[in-house]
Amino acid sequence: MSAIFTNIIPILIGVIGLLVGAVLYALIQGKRESSKRLEQEEHRRQLLKNAERDAERILKESKIEAKDLLFQAKAELERKEKEKRAELNGLEKKLFQREETLDRKFSQIDQREEESRGREKMLSKREEGLVAKEYACEKIIQEHRQALERVAGMTVEVAKHQLLSEIEGEAKLEATMLSKRVIEEARETAEREAKEIVTRSIQRITRDYVNEATISVVPLANDGMKGRIIGREGRNIRALEAATGVDFIIDETPEAVIVSGFDPLRREVAKVSLERLMQDGRIHPTRIEEVVEKVKKDMDKLMREEAEKVIFEVGLSDFHPEIVKLLGRLKFRTSYGQNNLYHAREAAYICGIMASELGLNIKLSKRGALLHDIGKVVSHEEEGTHAMLGAEMAKRYGESEKVVNAIAAHHEQVEPICPESVLVASAEALSAARPGARRETLEAYVKRLKKLESLATECKGVEKAYAIQAGREIRVIVRQSELNDSETFSLSRELAKKIEQELTYPGQIRVTVIRESRYIEYAK
Repeated sequence: MSAIFTNIIPILIGVIGLLVGAVLYALIQGKRESSKRLEQEEHRRQLLKNAERDAERILKESKIEAKDLLFQAKAELERKEKEKRAELNGLEKKLFQREETLDRKFSQIDQREEESRGREKMLSKREEGLVAKEYACEKIIQEHRQALERVAGMTVEVAKHQLLSEIEGEAKLEATMLSKRVIEEARETAEREAKEIVTRSIQRITRDYVNEATISVVPLANDGMKGRIIGREGRNIRALEAATGVDFIIDETPEAVIVSGFDPLRREVAKVSLERLMQDGRIHPTRIEEVVEKVKKDMDKLMREEAEKVIFEVGLSDFHPEIVKLLGRLKFRTSYGQNNLYHAREAAYICGIMASELGLNIKLSKRGALLHDIGKVVSHEEEGTHAMLGAEMAKRYGESEKVVNAIAAHHEQVEPICPESVLVASAEALSAARPGARRETLEAYVKRLKKLESLATECKGVEKAYAIQAGREIRVIVRQSELNDSETFSLSRELAKKIEQELTYPGQIRVTVIRESRYIEYAK
């Protein structure tokens, strides 16, 4: 037992020691926490005191600033009041001065009104006197007129009408003579200069031309090829005509086939297709259709290349692709036998030369002349004249306003807006009117000459009329007893206008009116 008790005592002592240590630690920890709390409370109190001091200081400073601001505001208000008082005083002075000025003006106006009333009275008296005098004058004039009418044996209206008719006749005669003199003077100078420019322009153009016809001849290697072209029961030639739209004439002509058609493009397609078929050797309907389609595509390419070649030759560029395509199609169109593409090229050359002589825009002149006939490409497809159709297409594809006007005005269907438009019309006429450029059928030629002579013989005072120089001149002989010189001059102008309105012709027609006096006597 003693041993057990001896072992327990140290354990109890250790336990008691631990408990005492824990109690002491707890007491020490509580004191530390209480001291911390005391320190925190002291810190809070210190912060609160500092904040109160700062608040009091800020409040004092704000009160001082408020007093300063209030003082400044009062001073500013007093200054503004002084300024306003000064302004009001100035305004009062000005108003007073204006009142004085208005009073003076009113007094002047009153004086003027009194003067004007006096003048009105004087004027009214004068008017009464003038009315009386006018009445007396009218009475005297009426009496004088009646006396003149009794002496002359005619009324005033008849005399006026007679006098006006005499003055009108004299004025017409003088106007005719004046216009004749002015036209002759202008013609002398203009004709001389124009001839020089046109002559120089034509001399610088040297081109070869081939007359177009309505038939083409395809040479054959031998007459045996004709049977292959006709085919069994004529199926090959029927296929050719159906695919190309032209007529193939196979007759006794040795080693040749004639291609007939009014459209030069179709005729050329048919000719090239037949040549390729003969070269290939396979001539049957299916092959004919293939070759014709391929030739049509090749012809489109050829026309475009020809157009590009012409554009390069005349020194132009920057054309819309559709314009180039339309220009190329002119290669296979003719007008009175003249190839339209070559006619456009020649007109562009002439127009450019004349523009350089006159100091005008050469590029613009050439461009308008080259494109002036593109409307002929679609003239058979759409309604309207080729000039207006061409102008519409040029405008659609981005050409300038002056180029569009040059195209539309080259047949005088619209007014030209620039000198280049007039040059284009002149160049077109020069290219078309030169000898050998154009031709027409005998029937149309004779009909045109008869119509030209009949237009002249229908005019008053004409005795005879002769169309000469292939219809490029009409000579009219008038009766000397019926027309005087001024009336003969007027007749030439009227006849020229009549021909322009009623006839269609290439180039221009010269009108020559002859009035001669013949006196015959016999010596016996």
